[in-house]
Amino acid sequence: MAENIHQTPDQQTAALPLYDEDDLVMISALQHYLFCPRRCALVHIEQQWLENRFTAEGSIFHERVHGGGRESRRTLRVEFDVPIRSLRLGVIGRADIVEFHRQQNGLWQPLPVEYKRGRPKKDDIDRVQLCAQAICLEEMLDCVVPEGALYYGEKKRRTAVAFDAGLREKTVQTAVQLHALLTAGRTPAPHYDKRCESCSFLPLCLPKVATRKQVGAYLRKMVIP
Repeated sequence: MAENIHQTPDQQTAALPLYDEDDLVMISALQHYLFCPRRCALVHIEQQWLENRFTAEGSIFHERVHGGGRESRRTLRVEFDVPIRSLRLGVIGRADIVEFHRQQNGLWQPLPVEYKRGRPKKDDIDRVQLCAQAICLEEMLDCVVPEGALYYGEKKRRTAVAFDAGLREKTVQTAVQLHALLTAGRTPAPHYDKRCESCSFLPLCLPKVATRKQVGAYLRKMVIP
């Protein structure tokens, strides 16, 4: 691979301790954790998985991208299904696409592109996952990746993502919290909110039932001496 345009590693992750290879977790776990720590624990601690229409459509959408291979033009190289990892974040996975853009000085600038089946989200879940991919590339290539892009299938267009200090800090802290959850090995109790209705784990998690039981136990404790 040609040299990259920047040669200074990201200082926010440079001070982090390095994880062992055996302790690396999938980058997708960051997204699972931000969506719901309980769901994350069900998948990555209890090794459970349930499909629904949304997860199935997402899998099919990614299969179209993860065919591997590459494309090359004079000023652009495109790599598909790229293996990536970061020992500082403690994550491993595959980037849907990494583009390498040729700069005027002849060096190449990497830009990760993540494909999503739906539409842009109001929260940072997708942006954190993409930022983690950028940090992986920075660590692997000894470069700086200032931005990436999210491609949403429903809108059929890209959304640019700048990897600013705030997003990088949130990505680092999410990785720290994720590893703490997995190291503790305990699945958090369920708490219902509106996102539960779109979660494939709803039939298994039963957050409404569990919440009612918790309230009932609390009331009995307050009433019965």
